[in-house]
Amino acid sequence: MPVNVAREPAPRSLYVKTARPTPPTAPLAGDANAEVVIVGAGFTGLSAALHLAEAGRDALVVEAREIGFGASGRNGGQVNPGLKWEPERLAAKFGADLGGRMARLGAGAPDFVFGLIERLGLDCEARRTGTIRAALEARKEAGLRAHVRQAQDLGADIAFLDRAAIAKATGSHAYLMGSLDRRGGCLNPLSYARALAEAALAAGARIATETLALRLTRDGEGWRLETERGFVRASRVILATNGYTDALWPGLERTVVPVLSSIVATEPLPPAQAQAILPEGSALYELSASHAYYRIDASGRFLMGGRGVLGPSSAFADYAHLVAHARHLFPALRTANWSYCWNGRVAVTPDELPHIHEPEAGLHIALGYNGRGVAMASAVGARLARRAMGEPAEALDLPVTRLRPIPGHFAWPLAVAARLKWERAREALGV
Repeated sequence: MPVNVAREPAPRSLYVKTARPTPPTAPLAGDANAEVVIVGAGFTGLSAALHLAEAGRDALVVEAREIGFGASGRNGGQVNPGLKWEPERLAAKFGADLGGRMARLGAGAPDFVFGLIERLGLDCEARRTGTIRAALEARKEAGLRAHVRQAQDLGADIAFLDRAAIAKATGSHAYLMGSLDRRGGCLNPLSYARALAEAALAAGARIATETLALRLTRDGEGWRLETERGFVRASRVILATNGYTDALWPGLERTVVPVLSSIVATEPLPPAQAQAILPEGSALYELSASHAYYRIDASGRFLMGGRGVLGPSSAFADYAHLVAHARHLFPALRTANWSYCWNGRVAVTPDELPHIHEPEAGLHIALGYNGRGVAMASAVGARLARRAMGEPAEALDLPVTRLRPIPGHFAWPLAVAARLKWERAREALGV
């Protein structure tokens, strides 16, 4: 199932209704030149463009659809700290220096996002109310306690929650335990993407929307990007397409699995009902096979996300399992009016770590945030900007690796479905 971003229907998401207006942009009008051309107007590309422009560099973003069209404008709005790997595992694999820098990058990514929002006055419903990890199974306790301990070693304001504490923090009695990490929070992701774009434009960057990139080739010591509306010549290129990566660069799309994440949302709940769910306004994700996550937005709507169908869908029947799970956790939601459903592609890597590639000089690629994209893509985009301005690769705080296409990538929908069934079976058996 190859990505075809030009033909995918626009999502009918809650954010399309509630987000701040998008800044005015236009398609590329003929040929252009730039110091750095960036493909993709999501968090990575927009952060890179902003930081390049603030440094006085000429940056041009080329986007196939509109600002935040992909996962950046469709995700659950959770600003989650950390990488999927714990600090001790990172150090064991990559060494104390690089592993430590990777851990600190993940730990500090929410600081970066909320700091950027404050510095630029970005209007995106941002709330730093913490992130909850919630467990439905006793066998998760050892891992949770290790996570809390290692995060505390990095200076995090994080606490282990026993059964009584997590019931109080969530408003649900379904969970056995969890953790509350006050580094995290939530925001309206489409508003955040549009605000980043507006800030980048104000700083001097250019953004060409509705401009599909078709071919990338060498042009002397620089690059030539062919689009459906003209050519762009640039000294350096940043590819920031994540879950919507296509065949623009050979083999890249086969290095990630574009898993679809689905979300349903209610109309605003009665204030007392909304206050009873996640009373501190935290965002939550479950340590479970369903990969469920949820939050209450600034207007009192309940948003529930998780795994779903393997293709674009706006049919409520494809989201019934998420509604059922929400009602199981919070029986009062049986009377809620569920008005929105949408999904989108999240790039997952085999090792569950973000990947940075530089297959040729002057070509910088970052993708594969594995569901941590709000914080990590923003932070990595700024690092790619500095790298494009000449900083050494070590300053990225992530390893630069060669492209490793996944064997049998063409069968990823079957593999994802099989993996989900396997995870659910293990969960049911408690193994």
